[in-house]
Amino acid sequence: MVGFNLTELVSLEKNERKLDRAINEYLEQEKEDLIRQNYLELKERLISECNYLERSKLKSCIKYGMVISAGDICFIDFGRQYLSETGFLHFGLVLKMFNSKALVIPMTSNSEAYYSAYDEKNNPDGSSHLMRLGLVKGLNRYSVLFLNDVKYINTARIIDIKAHIDTDSPLFRKIYRRFLQTVQFEEIVL
Repeated sequence: MVGFNLTELVSLEKNERKLDRAINEYLEQEKEDLIRQNYLELKERLISECNYLERSKLKSCIKYGMVISAGDICFIDFGRQYLSETGFLHFGLVLKMFNSKALVIPMTSNSEAYYSAYDEKNNPDGSSHLMRLGLVKGLNRYSVLFLNDVKYINTARIIDIKAHIDTDSPLFRKIYRRFLQTVQFEEIVL
């Protein structure tokens, strides 16, 4: 954790000396954190940081020649994550477009996640927050959706469109039903 009390930066008038100290402490902490990571973690993080620097001020991915629509399976930079969140570079399925943002379900091709995912026929006791997609045309591995990680993203996070599931298909309708079950709230008495 950064030793400098960053709340002082918020509560006080601009103070160049304190700001310089905070920046230096933050950069030192970042450097130590980067050095502790293994090569693959470091590579993923640095790629993501570069993507952020290049794309964070864009409203969408149109600059990169992409027009996103529901059903697209995209390679996405989710950025830094907290524990148990999807982060950095992953595939994701676009459920819906709204106000130039995409509602996406992150996904993985991790075989352990695939085998532990709920499946009504083959694994009825599996994890209900995971949904098996199988092998989708355009992808080269069996995939799993993280239904509990659904989020709206700025489409500038999208690196590439890799595949598509027709929104009129039984598979997409099944995904949408499972998504709705995941976010369904108990009735709230007001």
